[in-house]
Amino acid sequence: LVDNKMEDLIRQLEHRISRLEGVLHLEKKITASGGKIFATNGEKANFHTTLKKCKEAGGSIAVPRNVDENDAILYFVKNFNTYAYLGIKESLIPSKFQFLEGSQLSYTNWHLNEPSGRGEE
Repeated sequence: LVDNKMEDLIRQLEHRISRLEGVLHLEKKITASGGKIFATNGEKANFHTTLKKCKEAGGSIAVPRNVDENDAILYFVKNFNTYAYLGIKESLIPSKFQFLEGSQLSYTNWHLNEPSGRGEE
C-alpha cells in the first residue's frame, strides 16, 4: 500500500514537472544540452545578482564546456536579444580567462581578436 502511494506520488510529481518544463520551453526560458538544463528568468541583472539568483535556484551560472553547451547559452542570447554572463573570470595573466573557482578553461569560442581586454568581453 505504501509503495503504491509512493509510486502514485512520484507519477504526479513527474507529470507536474513535465508540464512546468513545457511552459518554460514555450516561453523560451529553458533548454537542455548534454544532460544539463540551462534556464533563465529573462530578467536583466548585473553579474553578482546573476550569481546570487543562480545559487538561490539551486544551480550555477552557465559555463560552456563544449560547442553544444555554448549553443544552449547562445539560444538565450538570441531569443532575449541580450548578453549572457558566464561563470568565468580574467586570470592574473591579462587576456587569459579561467573558471570562477580558478581552474583553467577547457573550451573557448572567442570571436577573432577576442578577448581584447578593452571593455566588456
